[in-house]
Amino acid sequence: MAQTVVPGLERRLKAHLLGEVQFDAFTRGRYATDASHYQIMPLGVVAPRSVKEAEYALALAREEGVSVLPRGAGTSQAGQTVNSSLVIDCSKYLDHLIELDVPGRRCVVEPGIVLDELNRRLRPHGLWFPVDISTSSRATIGGMVGNNSCGARSLRYGNTRENVLSIDAVLADGSVAHFGPAARDLSDLPPASSLLPLARDLLALAAREADEIEARFPKLQRRVGGYNLDALVPGRNDLNFAHLLVGSEGTLAFSTRIELKLSPLLGARAVGACHFGSFFQAMDAAQHIVKLGPTAVELIDRTMLGLAREIAMFRPTIDAVVRGDPEAVLFVEFAEDDQYHNLRRLMQLRDLIGDLGLGWNKTGAKWGGVLEVFDPKLQAAITETRTAGLNIMMSMKEEGKPVSFVEDCAVPLSRLAEYTSKLTDIFAKHGTCGTWYAHASVGCLHVRPVLNLRLEHDVEAMRAIAEEAFELVRSYKGSHSGEHGDGIVRSEFHEKMFGERLVRAFEQVKEWFDPKGLYNPGKIVRAPKFDDRRVFRYGPDYRGENIRAQLDWSAYPGAGGGFQGAVEMCNNNGACRAFTGGVMCPSYRVTRDERDVTRGRANTLRLAITGQLGGDALASDEMAETMKLCVSCKACRRECPTGVDMARMKIEVQAARVAKRGLSLHDRLIGYLPRYAPLAAKWPTLANLRNDAPRLRQWSERYAGLSARRSLPRWRADAWREPTRFPNAAEARSVVFFADTFNRYFEPENIEAALALLAAGGYTVHLPKPADGDSRPLCCGRTFLAVGLIDEARREAERCVTAFAPFLERAIPFVGLEPSCMLGFRDEIPLLLKREDARRLAASALLFEEFLAREAKAGTLNLALAPVAKRALLHGHCHQKSFAAMGAVEAVLKLVPDLAVETVDSSCCGMAGAFGYGADTIDVSLKMAELSLLPAVRKAEADTLIIADGTSCRHQIKDGTGRDALHVARVLAMSVEGRDMPHASFRGPSPQ
Repeated sequence: MAQTVVPGLERRLKAHLLGEVQFDAFTRGRYATDASHYQIMPLGVVAPRSVKEAEYALALAREEGVSVLPRGAGTSQAGQTVNSSLVIDCSKYLDHLIELDVPGRRCVVEPGIVLDELNRRLRPHGLWFPVDISTSSRATIGGMVGNNSCGARSLRYGNTRENVLSIDAVLADGSVAHFGPAARDLSDLPPASSLLPLARDLLALAAREADEIEARFPKLQRRVGGYNLDALVPGRNDLNFAHLLVGSEGTLAFSTRIELKLSPLLGARAVGACHFGSFFQAMDAAQHIVKLGPTAVELIDRTMLGLAREIAMFRPTIDAVVRGDPEAVLFVEFAEDDQYHNLRRLMQLRDLIGDLGLGWNKTGAKWGGVLEVFDPKLQAAITETRTAGLNIMMSMKEEGKPVSFVEDCAVPLSRLAEYTSKLTDIFAKHGTCGTWYAHASVGCLHVRPVLNLRLEHDVEAMRAIAEEAFELVRSYKGSHSGEHGDGIVRSEFHEKMFGERLVRAFEQVKEWFDPKGLYNPGKIVRAPKFDDRRVFRYGPDYRGENIRAQLDWSAYPGAGGGFQGAVEMCNNNGACRAFTGGVMCPSYRVTRDERDVTRGRANTLRLAITGQLGGDALASDEMAETMKLCVSCKACRRECPTGVDMARMKIEVQAARVAKRGLSLHDRLIGYLPRYAPLAAKWPTLANLRNDAPRLRQWSERYAGLSARRSLPRWRADAWREPTRFPNAAEARSVVFFADTFNRYFEPENIEAALALLAAGGYTVHLPKPADGDSRPLCCGRTFLAVGLIDEARREAERCVTAFAPFLERAIPFVGLEPSCMLGFRDEIPLLLKREDARRLAASALLFEEFLAREAKAGTLNLALAPVAKRALLHGHCHQKSFAAMGAVEAVLKLVPDLAVETVDSSCCGMAGAFGYGADTIDVSLKMAELSLLPAVRKAEADTLIIADGTSCRHQIKDGTGRDALHVARVLAMSVEGRDMPHASFRGPSPQ
């Protein structure tokens, strides 16, 4: 089918659809990639709001001669979900749980529902869909059906095919058919069924090719290549035509209703972490371990363990469950009806490892043993680390990256050790290596050799490795496609794996279902060469433009001093598309638009800085729109396993736009707030007029982009000012205190509380003044960074570093209250000032509660605290979460007697500095707050303390609930015994 854009297609779609239709280059670019190394620009994108709308889009595409690509989360690793087609995105609206039959353990869903979301709804009924793949937080059921996904526990539950009961689908001619169980003579299919003529032909084909199918189809659970003709051969008592659609990668039909088999939830579990001093020994042991009946046996090799240790969110898990320096660890899970049986299996596992000759007291290949894990939280952390294996592996910052093409081959367990050894030799022969992880229980190990696909030499090596690896797999009667499907990567090799006769049979199936090539052409049959660089993300002409980055990106390769390489760290695996847990990506959780997720922004940036979106794309209106809903929460900095820091990248985009377009009034008001704040504090009545006069509110919305529905923070006549006298005091217990702009001018009581609390603890507080003689208080530069005024932010950073340097040289702790400011000292200021004193400042910066928690842990915090309330509800600032600082907040609050603290499981509060005040962003801001934070506050009892350290967070809570939230400093000040605290002892700057 020709892939020429028909001028009337977009117009016709927009005229008749209620869903979203987008044909602009920026949107198409965001759908041009998946988690593979391929890139193909689609014709346009449709997000239908209903199945009826999807059917209409299919009809128009058919009439216009345009192919269609059904798509879920776009996390495919073999190139299944890229094509020069009209993309129908099912993930945004087609996500309903249509029917739930609890006694029958079955449900019916639309294709766009996400696995984790489905299981969240099933959990209260004691059920789950047990195909627990690593991308469960974003993978859709439709995508899982398309790929025949497997998951870590397939040893017990099987793959998707074995858990799908039926599928309703739209065929290429527009008719609708029900694919499900059927009698062998088809007597139970209605005479008018669209499936009936297809079914007759399919059964005849399967009967004709039965001997070939028996001879050529691998006898492994992990075989997802080609079409599932083995489901139709004579002699099978479980004939189900839905199983032909499973694994068909959207090439045969468009699924609208999927009926799933459900399973009871797992009960108590026990995990044995089996350590091995030899990788070969670990692989050889897998065949023996599975005989003990585990639910999963998951591998992490030495390289993966080392990479995970370098990532902050995984380091505690590795430290907790890994002893010494093993070559490999097999995590063996038992999940029987009760813990007694699990314990017995663990004892058998321990005996087995001993029988294999391993012991903690041995050395070399025989060193090893079993660590037992019963803590459910630690078990969950192990699972999280293992499921992040791909992203951990992709965290390498070099231009060479682990490439997926032989990743999920599967072999019989008895040949697993030999296979991994020989494949390692193949990698070495071609000058590379790989790292191993995943499903040892079913002989399907994920391995990606490190290659730089920008280089022709490495592309040639990829071809050679693929051919040798697939021949090795075939010799073991294994499967070249064991989990992640065929796509572009493996479809080319079907003839070598299945033989010419079965490939012609696959082509016949495609011809019967889709004679005009409507559905996802070029996958499974008639595929392009897998190493055709014209469809690579990094094609022959790919290069970064000559951009001048403003921040330090030197840790990465590529143009812009490494900015290009930092952007390219996004591997499109889509961890940022999660709806619950963690923080990222807050705006996506509201809009569910690919534009508003870290992956979508990174793809847009990559295309822009490599000239694929036209000239000056970085400073364009379309790029501004792409970045508009990024709230700079920094969650991706921690939660993206490959470390894509979109908050930092947004600063670069803002700076490029300011350089080309200048500043708006809105940006001037936000950016220069620290400069005009002293003046506003002198005349607060005048400065607050905007809040009190409706016409001024309307004016500010029209001309300054500040929503009339929001009251701005009120300027205070009693803004905090440094004392003019500094009494002498000993410096044995000293701190340097930073009074930020927000607390200084809007909530000075927080500063007073913190200083009084420090005084009560016996600390001397140093309050440095600017060394430049300017009376204007020190500022971290946060507001300037927010609007792209990097030079202004650099000037503020220079003032701070100069003022604080003498104290830091004496190792005096540096503390402050506002997370966005103090953590900016850690994060952005070293990027602005590439100097040792800036790095020293970053290393010394502590949030107030981090300092107190450290002192308490050391036993040097002398505060007599009294009860203040029975309950407290705590919301964490995004930056606190990003820098893993929430533990310190919780630890300090535990010091308050009799206070039960509940931490809200919330993403961003939605205010995010100036974001929540924007006329064009307030609606998203409020929706973000309503996801969990504001409902939790409203539900809290009247005597429950509401605690939030972020200025923006407190304002959002006040606006949305009428409740006053407190900084931790005020709660602790309230708790100081007797409430009559001494005045703080202050000291000015030391002589230079």
